[in-house]
Amino acid sequence: MGARKRLAAEKRKEEKKQQYFAVLRNCPTSPRKMRLVADMIRGMEVNKALDVLKYSSKEASRRVEKLLLSAIANWQAKNEGVRLEESELYVSQIMVDSGRILKRLRPAPQGRAHRIRKRSNHVTIYVDSKESVVEENLN
Repeated sequence: MGARKRLAAEKRKEEKKQQYFAVLRNCPTSPRKMRLVADMIRGMEVNKALDVLKYSSKEASRRVEKLLLSAIANWQAKNEGVRLEESELYVSQIMVDSGRILKRLRPAPQGRAHRIRKRSNHVTIYVDSKESVVEENLN
């Protein structure tokens, strides 16, 4: 590996240490249904987002709730000694990408077959505290 490539990789690694996120891969829900849930909590304060997800009737909200709890736990692991209540955590970013598509065949009339696409998705949640955003804007 060249020096420039190694320095860029080290820089990316250092930036990741300052980000708090959780990833859910190959979730067997269509991305379109998952995006409806993701749009509900984007930019919300963490405790309010957890309440919204808990009382949502959508099946995908259970998985996103669990993922959000994981992102909060990751934030706590990197910020020992800081209380969660004082940090003013919020969902800074949430992305839903298409995952693997399982292709199946369904019998159709007159000897034909229709293709069924069973979609899955990848969800990534980033949480951040309002204090750190203010500090970055001041610098």
